[in-house]
Amino acid sequence: MERIHVAVRSRPLPQDDAKTSPWRISGNSIFFTNHSSKFEFDRIFGDDCNNFEVYQACTKEIVNAAVRGFNGTVFAYGQTNSGKTYTMRGSGTEPGVIPLSVRDLFKTIQQDVDREFLLRMSYMEIYNEEINDLLAPEHRKLQIHESLERGIYVAGLREEIVASPEQVLDLMEFGESHRHIGETNMNLYSSRSHTIFRMIIESRDKSEDEDIGSSVDAVRVSVLNLVDLAGSERAAKTGAEGVRLKEGSHINKSLMTLGTVIKKLSEGAESQGGHVPYRDSKLTRILQPALGGNSNTAIICNITLAQIHADETKSSLQFASRALRVTNCARVNEFVSCQILTDAALLKRQKKEIEELRSKLQGSHSEHLGEEILNLRNTLLQTELERERIALELEEEKKAQAEWEKRVQEQAKKIESLSSMVLYSTRDENRDHNKKGKRRDTWCPGNLPQEVFRELIFSSYCNCI
Repeated sequence: MERIHVAVRSRPLPQDDAKTSPWRISGNSIFFTNHSSKFEFDRIFGDDCNNFEVYQACTKEIVNAAVRGFNGTVFAYGQTNSGKTYTMRGSGTEPGVIPLSVRDLFKTIQQDVDREFLLRMSYMEIYNEEINDLLAPEHRKLQIHESLERGIYVAGLREEIVASPEQVLDLMEFGESHRHIGETNMNLYSSRSHTIFRMIIESRDKSEDEDIGSSVDAVRVSVLNLVDLAGSERAAKTGAEGVRLKEGSHINKSLMTLGTVIKKLSEGAESQGGHVPYRDSKLTRILQPALGGNSNTAIICNITLAQIHADETKSSLQFASRALRVTNCARVNEFVSCQILTDAALLKRQKKEIEELRSKLQGSHSEHLGEEILNLRNTLLQTELERERIALELEEEKKAQAEWEKRVQEQAKKIESLSSMVLYSTRDENRDHNKKGKRRDTWCPGNLPQEVFRELIFSSYCNCI
C-alpha cells in the first residue's frame, strides 16, 4: 500500500499582487497569515521553479515504474488560470511533464536490453461529459466499458503504435489542435475540457522461448496516464455566458465528483464497504484504477497566491490535503500467454505476422524498412480496433432492438386492454336500445300552415259547443 504523492506549485505573481498575498510558504508547508490554516505536502514549488524540477520530483519515478510493469497516473489540478496546462505541456523553450515523460520513457526502454517493447498511445478529451478521440476527431461520444480482461476502457478509442518520442509528440500536437479551448475574462486560452494522454507499454523477456505458442511467455502490460484537467471556475469572475457557461458547469460538476471521490477514499469508505461514486462522472470512472486502485499516482496541485483568489486557493489546498490520505495498491501487471486474450496484449498476437512481413521487406531491399513495419503494425491495430468497435455497436443495436420489442409488447397489451373496454361499452349501448318502448308517445305536429292551424282550432271550438 502506497499513498498518493501530492505536490503544490504556485504560479508566479506580479510584484503588486505578491506584496498583498495573504499566503506564506515555508519549506513544504503553506499557511494563511493571521489564520490557523496550515497545509503540509510532499513538495511545494515556489514561483521560481521550472517544469523539469516538477517532473523530477513528481513524475520520473512513476515513468520508470511503468516500464517495469506498474500502472501510473499523474494529473494537474487547480482553478482556471493557475498554470495546469503549462505544467503538463510546457512551451517551446520549456517542455512540460508530458514531453519530458515521453522522452524519458523511450530513453529508459533503450537502456533495458533484456526486454523487447511495444508502445501504443491514445489521446482523448472529456468535453461536456462526452468522450472525444483527439487522434480521430470523427470518433465522438465514445462509451466506457469494463471487462475482466481489459478492466475499464473506452471503446473505439484510436491507439497508435509508436517508435520514437518525436512521433508521439507530433501525434500529441495533432490531438491538441482538436481540443476545445475558449476565451474567458481570466484566461485567453482556457481549457474547456479534460484531456487524458495515455501510453500503453507492453514488454516481454528476450531470453524466453521464441515460440509464439509457448505457455511460459509472460507479457507485462502497463498504462501511463498523464492528465490535464480543466480548471474550476466561477461564472462571476470568468464572465462566462451561453456556451462558456455550459462548459464551466460541466467542468465544475466533474471536478466536484472528483473531490467527492477523494473525500470518500480519504475517509476509508471503500475499505469499510461504503459507496464511492466513481460512476457519477466519466472522468472519475476512467481514472478509477488511479484513485485507490492498482496504480502509482501523483497529483500536482496548481494554485495562485493572489488575494483575489484566496477562497479558490484554499479549496484547492483542502482537496490536495485530503488526497494525501488516499492509498493505492500498485502491482506489476504480468500475464502468462494462456491468460491473455486477443485484445489484452498485442505483442505476441502480431509477432508472427510482423516477422513474416519483415522477411518480405528485407527480400525486396526496402530503404524504409522500419517505417514500413510500423505502418503495417498500425494497420493491424486499427483493423482490430475497428472490429471491436463494430462488435460493440452490434451489441448496442441488439440491446436497443430488445428494448423496442419489449415496448411493442407492452403497447400491444395496452391496445388489447383498451379493445376489451370498448367492446363492453358497445354491449351496454345495444342493451339500452333493446329496452321495451314506452306505453305512450307524445306527438307533436310540427310547423303547420296558418290556414290549417286556424281550421283545426275552429273545429275544436265547434265540438266543444
